[in-house]
Amino acid sequence: MKTLMRICCVLLPILGATQAAAQAYPAKTMRIIIAFPAGGPIDIVARMLAPKLSETMGQQVIVDNRAGANGAIGTEYVVKSPADGYTLYLASPSAIAINPAVSKGAV
Repeated sequence: MKTLMRICCVLLPILGATQAAAQAYPAKTMRIIIAFPAGGPIDIVARMLAPKLSETMGQQVIVDNRAGANGAIGTEYVVKSPADGYTLYLASPSAIAINPAVSKGAV
């Protein structure tokens, strides 16, 4: 009887896991947020990366420039976006590491 109970304890979670199948990722358009204006080095890298990422992921990838405040506007936008994996961020070290240390209220 103990052996049967152990087998049931092992098999029940496995059988239940088949019902909880995850949604395929990505299921919608992805966005790469750039914290600087179009035409800069980071923007060029993102625009070269987006088509390859679209091809690999099977979904459209849009490059979205959110310039201003030395990258703080784009950084804040990404921080406030849902953490669902559809908003990617590409920026320089100044927007990520230096701005919060220099500017009070920066993300």
